[in-house]
Amino acid sequence: MKCLGIHIILCLFLLAGTPASAQQDTARPTATAASFQLVRTIGPDIVDFTIDNLGNMYILSKDNRLKKLSPNGDSLGVFNDVRRYGKIGSIDATNPLKILVYYREFTTIIELDRFLNIINTIDLRKQNILQAKAVGLAYDNNVWAYDELDARLKRIADDGSLVDQTTDFRQIFDSVPEPTVIRSSANLVYLYDPARGVYVFDNYGTLKTRIDVRGWLDFDVLDKSLLGRDSKNFYRYQLGTLDMKEEPIPAAYQGATRIKITPTIIYVLKPAGLEIYSRK
Repeated sequence: MKCLGIHIILCLFLLAGTPASAQQDTARPTATAASFQLVRTIGPDIVDFTIDNLGNMYILSKDNRLKKLSPNGDSLGVFNDVRRYGKIGSIDATNPLKILVYYREFTTIIELDRFLNIINTIDLRKQNILQAKAVGLAYDNNVWAYDELDARLKRIADDGSLVDQTTDFRQIFDSVPEPTVIRSSANLVYLYDPARGVYVFDNYGTLKTRIDVRGWLDFDVLDKSLLGRDSKNFYRYQLGTLDMKEEPIPAAYQGATRIKITPTIIYVLKPAGLEIYSRK
């Protein structure tokens, strides 16, 4: 079912990661994609990025260096400890005071403060978690990790101890999920497996539902809306309904490896760099 215009998708796609002032701005009519103009390109040599709820950007370069930039592009910090644990697998800036940097090869999480100084290290191997593609911040500021060998979603404290875990997924699913993304939102936890869909749990690891949406890129959650895209369209699915909405991706964003969208700024990562589009 089509929505009224692409501006609805653009403003919902990552509203959860935008400043409060931007969220208030959505009370007024939103601009269409044509109302955004390219204002800055950062790069090249950027392989990944994310945005916190203050609009700060976390830029990962090809040399495995993590930089924090203000919304205006000013440098706010650099994380240079790039050799100890190998390649950075993911960055979670859900809490801008506690940035999670995950090294999949060593199943190790580094927690950084707002200046990108190390404040804690969690070695998941101490809990015998030897394979985990996805980690994410939990509702209580602990960490969710999916143990692929044990087939359980586990909540880990800062000291590396086990707080809670689900039942063995092999006992409840015919095909065991292999999530690449873990997100917490509105008292629910979402595991996204591009091949199998979305698995939804409560904050204590009890399975609530499974949603058959597959092949999405840039999976995220806003309240109880699931957001994603493929190479051609943006998608939004409202939890608990059959309401799937889609809109074509504008031509200016085609070829992107990652897209993050807020009501006032659209971030488009391409091989040439991170393009930042601002409302005119």
